[in-house]
Amino acid sequence: MRRALFGLEYKWIVAIVFVCGMFMDIMDTTIVFVATPALAREFHATQSSIEWVVLGYLLSLAIWIPASGWIGDRIGTKKVFLFALAMFTLASALCGQAHSLNELVAFRVLQGVGGGMLTPVGTAMLFRAFPPVERAKASTVLIIPTVLAPAIGPIVGGWLVTDVSWRWIFYVNLPVGVVGFVLGALFLREHREGTAGPFDLGGFVLSGAGLALVLYALSEGPLRGWRSVTVISTGAVGVLLFVLLVVVESRVEHPMLALRLYRERMFRNANIVLTLVYGSFAGVLYILPLFLQELRGLSALQSGLTTFPQAIGVIVSSQLVGRLYHRVGPRRLIFWGMVSMSAVTMLLAFVGLHTDLWWLRLIMFGRGICMAFAFVPLQAATYANITPEDTGRASAIYSTQRQVAAALGVGTLLTVLLSGSKVASSPSLSAYRTTFFVGACLVVVAALTSLLIRDEDAASTMEGHGAPAGTERLAVAGD
Repeated sequence: MRRALFGLEYKWIVAIVFVCGMFMDIMDTTIVFVATPALAREFHATQSSIEWVVLGYLLSLAIWIPASGWIGDRIGTKKVFLFALAMFTLASALCGQAHSLNELVAFRVLQGVGGGMLTPVGTAMLFRAFPPVERAKASTVLIIPTVLAPAIGPIVGGWLVTDVSWRWIFYVNLPVGVVGFVLGALFLREHREGTAGPFDLGGFVLSGAGLALVLYALSEGPLRGWRSVTVISTGAVGVLLFVLLVVVESRVEHPMLALRLYRERMFRNANIVLTLVYGSFAGVLYILPLFLQELRGLSALQSGLTTFPQAIGVIVSSQLVGRLYHRVGPRRLIFWGMVSMSAVTMLLAFVGLHTDLWWLRLIMFGRGICMAFAFVPLQAATYANITPEDTGRASAIYSTQRQVAAALGVGTLLTVLLSGSKVASSPSLSAYRTTFFVGACLVVVAALTSLLIRDEDAASTMEGHGAPAGTERLAVAGD
């Protein structure tokens, strides 16, 4: 491959640019969550109003994630990725200078336009740059922003809000965005797919609206109550739109979402496992800071420093998993990683008001060690039998499902937490312990679903395992 930028191969240039975009996108979410109390004070807003700073971004993501695969294939991955990066960076600057809540929410929606396309299009570029046998290596790159950004977000956000200004939680994105954009503009190669087809308006509307309504229901359910008319109606309409989406997309020659990819066994099973693995990961990561800040009285900065060792554990362990993957295969790595992670997570069910913080940090480090055994193999194996021309559509589906998984995991554990509390605004220690226990049980279920994975389906990504005849196309291309 052609070398450029200090002698780096092209695939590593793609990795660097992608990590810049994905890191900025993911970290922004956790930083904003930490800053919501400060934003409420700044704009004299109620909790129901200020939550739209988070919801506006989330719903904007929901519209653009499903469409990102087609947009990248039709317009070109370089153009779309740079547009998304520029939009996210510009919107971050606008958020930082917002002078009213309405302005901030509007600019957060603009951020979502960029954020919704950054991860799916970037993932497609990354997996097209790395050959199948190097997917495990590429996955160790993906791990960095996936786990480091949520861990750093509360730390940086807590410090900025406390000692600098809430505006800097948005301005901090600017240098990263500018560096990523310049590198991308100079060194990325354009890639289009001639099979993208015309714009599928029905698929765009149904997928965007359906996902937005489902995510809204999952986000609001724990707070408003699952019997709330708003939650039931938005959730039901969202599910109905998804059903209509399946019907419509199965009759369109060039659908916005290539649901036919679910016919490929590896892709289908990996996405099932992903839903439970990522849901349990996101749920516990959301609940633990609440326990530390609301019940233990820690600051956002102290809380972030307590959960941060989880990211260190993932990064350290991912290097080992990346090497083991080729010899052991995804099935056993995911299964035993999840079994171990359930045992470590169960320890959180026994923490108390005076548990040493270093013990909590050790637990989080252990969770990180185990977590890499699921994340690296899943990301490496999911696209094993997906053709290059379908990679963009596959990454859009994968990102959509991960977003739903995170909302489902957080919604489930937050519901358990609030339902176990006599006073909803102040959950008790026993309520938190019960929630952590349920979180550990979700990991057990994730471990059991990993048995759906078959190593032979991921043969093309494993050294010394030739892909079975015909796997280059498989059923996904036989429409």
